[in-house]
Amino acid sequence: MMRTPTIDIKESDKIFSTPKRLIGDFSFDEKTASVFDDMLVRSVPFYLEMQRMLAELTNDFAVKGTNVYDMGCSTGTTLILLDQILAKGVRLVGYDYSGDMLVKAREKMDKHGMQHEFNLLQADFNKDVHIENASVIIMNLTLQFVRPLQRESLIKQIAKGVNANGCIILIEKVLSQDSLLNRYFIKYYYDFKEANGYSKLEISQKREALENVLIPYRIQENTELLLNNGFDHCEIFFKWYNFCGYIARKGAK
Repeated sequence: MMRTPTIDIKESDKIFSTPKRLIGDFSFDEKTASVFDDMLVRSVPFYLEMQRMLAELTNDFAVKGTNVYDMGCSTGTTLILLDQILAKGVRLVGYDYSGDMLVKAREKMDKHGMQHEFNLLQADFNKDVHIENASVIIMNLTLQFVRPLQRESLIKQIAKGVNANGCIILIEKVLSQDSLLNRYFIKYYYDFKEANGYSKLEISQKREALENVLIPYRIQENTELLLNNGFDHCEIFFKWYNFCGYIARKGAK
């Protein structure tokens, strides 16, 4: 069993720590990129365990001579972890919408000294994205930022580029079927963030900034999205209140 990884945090997230007169949409800009690692560890329950599980699953599905894609690679944390555990001959590809995130990823990956061939590419997932010869696709808290009307098209494009017996590993914030439980789960999530040092002001202002940017689906909606658009089998491998991890694979052709 792999050990849970660690992340070297350089700067603490203070983006929403002071009152803002006008709160715009959340942006993955240079300011966010500089504190994103800290933001993820303090905002995403079991984030480091998620990374361990992503790497463990990827290690079993990655095939020599194929590509492993991290769709929404942000600062490159997952790609660096994969570089440490995957067998040689697998090519790593990181896609992100934010050029600032890719700059940070390049800095971290150059410092790490990557052993695998890799490429970092900028792309808008609401438009066309090129996927080919893929054994594994990772989308860790990424699909929720794609406009709902474009998600089906995106998953279809991804599935076309995934080889037989390949997989997609998807982690998302989700909505519950029951409205009462949904409220409780959100409350527990905000309690988690407070326990990790975020103030009520920070939580409230970030929630407002994300309101029109992060649009979660229900658990079953994501399952149907995967099974109706090119993948044959789907299972949930992780669940914490309003966070859910799926793995869906294609069968042998």
